[in-house]
Amino acid sequence: MKFSKSFALSVVCAAILAGCGGDDGKNGIDGTNGADGADGTNGVSVLVTSADVITTNAQHAYAVYSDSLIAAKALKEQLEVFVAAPTDENFTKAKEAWLDAREPYGQSEVYRFREGPIDALTKNEEGSWTLVPDEGPEGRINAWPLAEALIDYTISMGGTELPEDATNLSLGGNLIASENENYAAINRELLTKVAQESDPETVQSAFAFGSDDRNVRSGYHAIEFLLWGQDLNGNGKYEAQRDYTAGHRKASDYFTDVGTCTSEGIVQTEERTCTRRGQYLLESAKLLVEDLNNVTDAWTPGQGFHYMAFTHADNTQSALNKILTGMGELSLGELSAERIQKSYDANSQEDEHSCFSDNTHRDIYLNAKGIQNTFLGEYTRFSGEALAGASLYDLLVVKGHAELANKLRAALEDTMAKASVIDTTAKLGSSFDIQIQENEFRPAIKATMDALAAQTNVIEEVMATLEVTNP
Repeated sequence: MKFSKSFALSVVCAAILAGCGGDDGKNGIDGTNGADGADGTNGVSVLVTSADVITTNAQHAYAVYSDSLIAAKALKEQLEVFVAAPTDENFTKAKEAWLDAREPYGQSEVYRFREGPIDALTKNEEGSWTLVPDEGPEGRINAWPLAEALIDYTISMGGTELPEDATNLSLGGNLIASENENYAAINRELLTKVAQESDPETVQSAFAFGSDDRNVRSGYHAIEFLLWGQDLNGNGKYEAQRDYTAGHRKASDYFTDVGTCTSEGIVQTEERTCTRRGQYLLESAKLLVEDLNNVTDAWTPGQGFHYMAFTHADNTQSALNKILTGMGELSLGELSAERIQKSYDANSQEDEHSCFSDNTHRDIYLNAKGIQNTFLGEYTRFSGEALAGASLYDLLVVKGHAELANKLRAALEDTMAKASVIDTTAKLGSSFDIQIQENEFRPAIKATMDALAAQTNVIEEVMATLEVTNP
């Protein structure tokens, strides 16, 4: 299988492990000097089967989505506290809760692009959950770029920073400030509305605006925008020149006392806008929790309908294909091409995955970590509990392909080492939008893309060797 560099094709998520030394029982490059001696090969039990690997993968999918749900509920609770009492302290805690919630979810994206619940979950006419391609909740959960001008006030940054034509949306107003009677209520229906050809020439027509997801108005990035606001990064007012800070939305955007509500730093004549902004924030969080809960239920071991189907004995080759396809498509098509190369080539912070909070470095690192976790059969839970089970590495060794197993492990470790540079550089003060701009940082970003391409090539080798490529 050749993996596409287009986001339109299936892609899955992340990889990790900044390679360290030491003997973990998987170091024998020839597959003969493992710790198990006669009972195993290269430290791997000879009893590991494809079914074991698939079961581990499904169990870890449940763990990752469960952690994402737990963190999303904590975020929702903190947002409720903030909206009820919009102090600077509660605003900071709300932002911290959003950043915390991104940690497990970033590692979940390796379960995308394989016709699983995140991409295909829906209810049929009888009210039962089923999988229909492209009908899943991912678009409501994590899609981007965001239609920020459709949601709340925006400022044009010289015409080059916003997505093409996005400023046109703001000309017709936005959902929070709109006086349109069709949007009197900020609720689930408004956040999930699908445009109809019969929509009037109002803000509602913006739901069908563009061809690329710019009508996204819910999920992590809607909440991010409502917490941070645009990342204007100007030395003067709204200049496009970048600095080292994220968005600068003020807590006063949520003040509801008369004469205190602000938008764009300007006091409003009425508190209605701030009230609706708080409602939008809370409805987005409610929808996020609802969607993650449904995905988690589908993966519940022993009872989730998708868990049962995915681990069924008759689906072994198909399941292995989906696991590896997800790893490869995320590596090359989504993470490298969409989340790194697009903003790198255009030097555009608006193409960053988490552009409002300047958290893109974590998106990159965590997506890469998820890919590596999948290969090694590992995942560390939000609580700190380390999970480990039968892995693709083990399966390759048992089937006599220890050299290939170590080749992919080394490629994944190289990617994590490269992604760690981006992550650490941001933590030292130069966010990803600065890194794509400054020549001293750009080589490290290019090295990460190259490493992702290299590991994808090895994933293709593994698929061919295990004979799980598509016909």
